[in-house]
Amino acid sequence: MNNFKRSLTIFLFSICTINFAQSNKTFKIHTIAFYNLENLFDTINDPKKFDEVSPMMELKTNRSEVYKKKIRNMAMVIADIGKETTHNSPAIIGVSEVENREVLEDLVNDSSLRDKDYGIVHFNSPDARGIDVALLYQKKLFTPTSTTTNELKIYDDNSKKRVYTRDQLVVSGTLEGDPISIIVNHWPSRRGGEARSRPKRVAAAKLTKHLVDSLQVINPYAKVFIMGDLNDDPTNNSVKDVLKAEKNRDKVKLKGIYNPYETYFKDGLGTTAYRDAWSLFDQILMTKPLLDDDYSSFRLYKAGIFNKNYLIGNKGRYKGYPLRSFANGSFTNGYSDHFPVYVYVIKEVD
Repeated sequence: MNNFKRSLTIFLFSICTINFAQSNKTFKIHTIAFYNLENLFDTINDPKKFDEVSPMMELKTNRSEVYKKKIRNMAMVIADIGKETTHNSPAIIGVSEVENREVLEDLVNDSSLRDKDYGIVHFNSPDARGIDVALLYQKKLFTPTSTTTNELKIYDDNSKKRVYTRDQLVVSGTLEGDPISIIVNHWPSRRGGEARSRPKRVAAAKLTKHLVDSLQVINPYAKVFIMGDLNDDPTNNSVKDVLKAEKNRDKVKLKGIYNPYETYFKDGLGTTAYRDAWSLFDQILMTKPLLDDDYSSFRLYKAGIFNKNYLIGNKGRYKGYPLRSFANGSFTNGYSDHFPVYVYVIKEVD
């Protein structure tokens, strides 16, 4: 497999040539990604949500101008993910921290993305602030066949009151004819401390595992991507003990889950930073059938963190961190406090 990876070279748009077993083969390649868009809110106060506490609504002036810049910046990053390799923006990208469908429509209609003709899968979730997850897909490449939103019911340990958080989105469909499923997540935050909030993310992981199991009951060989801002690292209980994610792809069993980001994390890499410490909360995991060596259908080629220099702050208190959009009550003209993550999938062309 290592020789295979080293020999991959790209040409034209989404076609690559490899030298494997001393014979030339041609492959299609696509990017599947996830990006936390850091408070992509509109400028309108929704009385049914606590959106007034969003950084956008807290701005005293120029909200409309800031909103346009925020949309432009997010669209520019999405257009750039995977482009060096595939010469295309992601075929599929999950997103989090979006307020509603309207902001997503503005996003996909930005000049950076308009020609990609992205479709949108979005449901309003019960999150108290009104932030949701969603899936964007290039209509010419991916066709959804089933979409569901799945409620996470959790309760505060002290008050026993319901905690309203993000739903988990499941989208099944075909990527150029190949069946795949995507579960988009934004698990509960670490507010109140990691230990105190841990049961909420464990509950979220249990829901995700249930969703994967349900897909595998229908088809044990289901190709499932689990993506999102998990607010936990690859080594935390939610990922290791509940999802039972394995860092070694050779050890993943038929209904098991592979997490390529555990190796990155142990190498000191991350997607978000706080108090000079990196976390790798943003991850894309996948089921065993995506790891097979039969490339007659799409399989994993490699995973990565999209951390180009322009996404990194170069001055001030956040120097070296992801260049966030909002800080100290103002707009920085940055991007997000999270780096995107991505995987490449490849398929042999006849």
